[in-house]
Amino acid sequence: MMAAKQIMLTAEDVKKYEEELEFLKTEKRKEIAEKIKVARSYGDLSENSEYDDAKNEQAMLEARIATVEVTLKNAVIIDESNISNEHVHLTSVVKVEYVSNGRQVSFKILGSGSNGINPREGVISDESPIGKALMERSVGDVVEVETPAGVQGLKILEISK
Repeated sequence: MMAAKQIMLTAEDVKKYEEELEFLKTEKRKEIAEKIKVARSYGDLSENSEYDDAKNEQAMLEARIATVEVTLKNAVIIDESNISNEHVHLTSVVKVEYVSNGRQVSFKILGSGSNGINPREGVISDESPIGKALMERSVGDVVEVETPAGVQGLKILEISK
């Protein structure tokens, strides 16, 4: 059996996952159990769409609980206090310049298991094409990244926390 992939998370990410798991296992499970109970009271289950919907919702809930549990089990907490800004790492904010047009953009790089990834807001995964290319690089480095618009050159201008 293959070893589970480590998921790099900040302490804040772990806390959010733990809170979500607690909510799903307590309040959400009770809510869905109540929906199933109410739907059962309508009688014939073979033509009962409320019952089917509640059972589907229950299956999705249990799948999400399993996903969160695996994420927490494989989480490695990043100690942000002893990380320097010499190289790009998880939780870095990296200011880059597109070599082709001089446009400057900042990206925050999070572990692929993080809840906070939102490319539209410049928060990307370490496993995204840009995230992968920037990891462990330094200010002044130029990296080439395969993007939907073709290969782009990015120059690292600044690395911060």
